[in-house]
Amino acid sequence: MTAESALIPIPSEVTMPFAGFLVGRGVLDFWLVVFIGAFGNLVGSLLAYWLGFAKGEEWVRFAIRKWGKWLLMREEEFDRSKVWFKKYGQGITFASRLLPIVRTFISLPAGIARMNLTYFSILTFVGSFVWSAFLAWLGLKLGQNWLAIEPYFRKFQIVIVGLGVLAAFFYIRTHLRRRNA
Repeated sequence: MTAESALIPIPSEVTMPFAGFLVGRGVLDFWLVVFIGAFGNLVGSLLAYWLGFAKGEEWVRFAIRKWGKWLLMREEEFDRSKVWFKKYGQGITFASRLLPIVRTFISLPAGIARMNLTYFSILTFVGSFVWSAFLAWLGLKLGQNWLAIEPYFRKFQIVIVGLGVLAAFFYIRTHLRRRNA
């Protein structure tokens, strides 16, 4: 969760449901998983906030142009988060934690705008807590039903893994094509 919020493309949609799955197996505690997920998100968001605050918009744009391809980040995504921040104000910091893509980048314009750090931290933690709880709950429910769906997955595991690899390949290829265009 820290890496995702610090602009490194490791999706919470993978990590938190897996943690929820482990909760279902009795390996982890649900509320501890949710708290750690939200706290990790806050730490990563503070790093991105600091980047926007300390370096400013021009440096952030330079960094995206230079290293964005490795982080699967585009200026359009940064621009979208900046527009949302300007349009909806500081409250978008909370709401964006529940939205794909924007949640990763909203900390940059918050830092550039020099949003109150305490307010930013509270909104980020609470929004991340809700998102982490939802994803962990999904993983928990999947884990509880694993025995029921496992025979179907076993029959199609090669197809499922292949589709997952193809989806990741096409996602990265599309991202790189957009960057080159």
